[in-house]
Order: sequence, then structure tokens, then C-alpha cells
Amino acid sequence: MDTLDSAQLGVEPGERATLVQFSTAFCQPCRATRRVLAQVAAMVDGVVHVEIDAEAHLTLVRRLRISRTPTVLVLDAAGRIVRRAAGVPRTADVVAALGQAI
Repeated sequence: MDTLDSAQLGVEPGERATLVQFSTAFCQPCRATRRVLAQVAAMVDGVVHVEIDAEAHLTLVRRLRISRTPTVLVLDAAGRIVRRAAGVPRTADVVAALGQAI
């Protein structure tokens, strides 16, 4: 199972879970995804939202087999990827995915 740490994320992961968003500069759906993930992270204690520029982190993108943006990874407290999805997520789906991570 793949894991991500603070060095790869560029920030400290969340105490309970981390929402990792892979984006690109001109990706319109990435903006909507950013709003959804930021809103959920603000609602749930110990959850952090991290946005990673896919073009600037190609080694990580290849390792994780990210094929489109936005792609969202849900990490548990240990940095293990417990869920992944491509496209703009619904708030309810993000909250449900966090339930698996926390």
C-alpha cells in the first residue's frame, strides 16, 4: 500500500487524515474540488487539505499513477492511501471516505 509523508506532501499531514488533491494550473474542475476539500477539512477536526501541482511533481505523479486532474487521495493518520477518486467529488462522498480513514 502506498504511503505519503510530510516530505512528499510539502506540509505536515493531518492528525487524523489528509485530503491530497493533484491539480494542474488550467484545470477548471480543480477549483471546484479545492472548494469541496477545503470545506470538508474545515468541518472535521484533525483533517488537512493539501493541493499538489501535478506538473511540478511528475515523479510522485508517476509513482502513484495519477492519470488526470483533479485526482483526490484520502490518507489515514499514518499516511496510507485508503481511497482515491478522479474528478470533482461530492461533499458527502468525501465525508464518507474520511470515515474509512479515521
